[in-house]
Amino acid sequence: MRLVFIGFGTVGQGLAELLLAGREELARRYGLEWTVTGIADTVKGSAYDPAGIDLAGALALAAKGESLAALDRGGKGWDALGMARHAEADALLEATFTDITTGEPATSHIRAALERGVHVVTTNKGPLALHYRELAALAEAHGAEFLFEGTVMSGTPVLNLVRETLAGAEVLEMQGILNGTTNYILTRMEEGLSYEDALAKAQELGYAEAVPDADVLGWDALAKVTILANVVFGAALEPGDSPCEGITKITAADIARAKAEGKRYKLIGRVWREGAKVRAAVAPRLVDLAQPLAGVMGATNAVAIRTDALGEVTIVGPGAGKAQTGFAMLTDLLTIVRRRS
Repeated sequence: MRLVFIGFGTVGQGLAELLLAGREELARRYGLEWTVTGIADTVKGSAYDPAGIDLAGALALAAKGESLAALDRGGKGWDALGMARHAEADALLEATFTDITTGEPATSHIRAALERGVHVVTTNKGPLALHYRELAALAEAHGAEFLFEGTVMSGTPVLNLVRETLAGAEVLEMQGILNGTTNYILTRMEEGLSYEDALAKAQELGYAEAVPDADVLGWDALAKVTILANVVFGAALEPGDSPCEGITKITAADIARAKAEGKRYKLIGRVWREGAKVRAAVAPRLVDLAQPLAGVMGATNAVAIRTDALGEVTIVGPGAGKAQTGFAMLTDLLTIVRRRS
């Protein structure tokens, strides 16, 4: 399988490391034999070689902060969109930054690949939250796979769980902790830190960005519930269609009062059916300590899935991380191999 990386930051490098470490086993057990023909990154530069790029060499250059252009043998000078449009590839691995307001530039990369029948694996929430139906239809029209396990819970396979393991059951509601940063902040506040100190600690550990709005205002979780609504429930929602409230108004007094009542604050993303309509929302909620979601602490994510046949099934796991999100992309690649073999 000829692979092209669009975005070679933390997630792209995480996938690259997994591909290299498991090369023989992936071929032997799953039939995944791969060659990287292109890498494009806005910071690290681009390289194209239809005969195959030295992936270990690309990782070494990235670690030293040197340009990937040193590995270029194609002489095309393509940027990311040019690579998506023209590179010899069977699968495009899109792991660029998320823009939840426009979905760009990732949507253009994905669209360009699907239009020529190239499979796409992405971890980018923007295109899924804003353009899922269009991109899914484009993939079907051109006989390509379009997979995105890493968009909701990183390497924790909530989409695969619903699609494969819960096949035959109707999903009535999904609700959970979809943002590890806010869950970490709320955990530390319960331990006695102020909101400001808990946020500073999250930033120190790399959980929160210097400008943390996407996390603490609930936008990241909103993108994820929108994806769940559209992919699992068949809705046609956009992020702006659903109410969203973050955790910035929760005080130490609120946390203490909840604790005294045997409850705990969690930022909950929820999707549910209301008659013929599908609804979604993100807001802080008081969760009884007896509920599974109440026990999910730190930067961990969890989703409770209510079904008609099995009742409630809860999946818990890491919602971020280099290896974890890279693993989500790897599982999607293996799904392509399985479906196309």
